[in-house]
Amino acid sequence: MSKNIDAALVWFRRDLRCEDHAALFHACRAARRVYCVFLFDTNILSELPQADRRVEFIHGSVESLDEELRGHTPEAGLIVLHGRPAQAIPELARALGVQAVFVNHDDEPAALRRDAQVQGALSEQGMAWHSSKDHVIFERSELLTGSGTPYSVFTPYKNTWLKKLDSFYVKAYPTDRYASSLAPRPAHYAPLPRLCDLGFERTNPQSMGILPGAAAGEYMLQDFLQRIDHYEDRRNFPAIKGPSYLSVHLRFGTVSIRRLAREAWERAQRGSQGASVWLSELIWRDFYHQILHHHPRVVERSFKPDYDRIQWECGPNADELFAAWCEGRTGYPLVDAAMAQINQTGYMHNRLRMVVASFLVKDLGIDWRWGERYFAQHLNDFDLAANNGGWQWASSSGCDAQPYFRIFNPVSQSEKFDPTGQFIRRYLKVLAPLPDKALHAPWLARPLELMEAGIQLGRDYPHPVVQHDEARQTTLNRYAVVKTPQ
Repeated sequence: MSKNIDAALVWFRRDLRCEDHAALFHACRAARRVYCVFLFDTNILSELPQADRRVEFIHGSVESLDEELRGHTPEAGLIVLHGRPAQAIPELARALGVQAVFVNHDDEPAALRRDAQVQGALSEQGMAWHSSKDHVIFERSELLTGSGTPYSVFTPYKNTWLKKLDSFYVKAYPTDRYASSLAPRPAHYAPLPRLCDLGFERTNPQSMGILPGAAAGEYMLQDFLQRIDHYEDRRNFPAIKGPSYLSVHLRFGTVSIRRLAREAWERAQRGSQGASVWLSELIWRDFYHQILHHHPRVVERSFKPDYDRIQWECGPNADELFAAWCEGRTGYPLVDAAMAQINQTGYMHNRLRMVVASFLVKDLGIDWRWGERYFAQHLNDFDLAANNGGWQWASSSGCDAQPYFRIFNPVSQSEKFDPTGQFIRRYLKVLAPLPDKALHAPWLARPLELMEAGIQLGRDYPHPVVQHDEARQTTLNRYAVVKTPQ
């Protein structure tokens, strides 16, 4: 095929792989020479702590991406910059003499503002901007209701999603076929900077099984595909290997969403219930991304405006309760173990995300936005659309959320999904000697059980910060405002 562009630049962002990469494919088809860049964005990095697992994951994935590119063309490789996008990308494009910059969409509000600035600067230099869908299957306005409006209820959205899906939408982009267009990396661009040169410390995520790069993502996928048929039976039990553990790779694009959806869809068509349920999880992800696109106000406000009338706890008492939740000392073992998991590893099991969110909002009466921000700071797989959607679901303020009167009981959740206390014991070793039945609610344990376990409540493990039954009634009263006409 004839190529109408002499030189192009591919800017990698949340898509740190070569295989099945939309922007890379389109650039290599259109241009005779294709350069590749990753930018460590100082606008983002300046807001992060020095020890941030995500930065280390990105750093390792960028290193792997450079190796992938050089595997296609030894002289090629990744140009790695450190700076502000609005200046760095146009300057690089001008220095390389490219006619176009290729990227994949990023629909987060801050990313859209960033891209508008970069695109404007490139336009002033006479350079084109090409952006492609890559991180979801269906995006923006691809799926609309019969009246032409965005979906706000998941089930009809899912039905339309599945009805529209065919092999075209999960087909991989054959980037290998056009890899000969990759241009040599100019020698004067420095190699990947060390993590410490970026101002960050090592966090050793490998010790927690968090390995960066596309090869690690492929390994995790192959491991999950051996278990996917049992996903529905195992996914809610945090002590066993049920989830895919692919969320961080999906977040940073070290795996392709088309690859994941294709694997799940094909297995679901062959009758795998586990694959069908997991495919629904991927559809939820698309759903929340289209909600963010059409309703960017959800970043700060409730999807259901009436829910912003709720009066949350405030003042020193709220601060103390929130600190107890963050630090895993609420007195409810499953909640505390879950918070220990996120604090120690940057990961939290999906069932536990729902439990701790419900507890913060509906037992402690804390504004859901406090918890959303905490997850944003600590989750390795933090994704704005999914995180916001999950928290609004738990607080009943979001689209297609659980009813406000549905309030998880942290004890019954513990008894149901960690019946032998295996997960709790892993993270709360002080409670390990307790019998299984006493483990879920230590304040109800017999004095002899506590004494034999060497546990004194209030000294070794806290008393409950609230009583669930009382908190539940307070929550029902708090949420009554959404039923009252304004």
